[in-house]
Amino acid sequence: QVQLEESGGGLVQAGDSLRLSCTASRRTFTNYFMGWFRQAPGKEREFVAAIRWNAGSIAYEDSVKGRFTISINNAKNTVYLQMNSLKPEDTAVYSCALTTRESAAVPINQNDYTVWGQGTQVTVST
Repeated sequence: QVQLEESGGGLVQAGDSLRLSCTASRRTFTNYFMGWFRQAPGKEREFVAAIRWNAGSIAYEDSVKGRFTISINNAKNTVYLQMNSLKPEDTAVYSCALTTRESAAVPINQNDYTVWGQGTQVTVST
């Protein structure tokens, strides 16, 4: 079973940037997706962004478009989430997740993801 490990969270001020990393313990099938989700206190987990391992398909949640960028380094089995112009409403625990079946469309439902990392806290202060 592949394992995922996130890093890069922290406490920043509004307008700052952070880069999250998610490293898989081994290579995965190139047609699988890696996604980022986040969960703020008292709220449900929500989709943030996802990318196919071959980098052929990418999707973003509307509120992060133009601010967040998902990318992949296949040589390092690592997916990144570059977060710019952070806002207090971006405060959440961010988790990466992996699908384990092929999909033509980018999966945005958390139920499509079967392997999850432990999560990393991102806190954006005003």
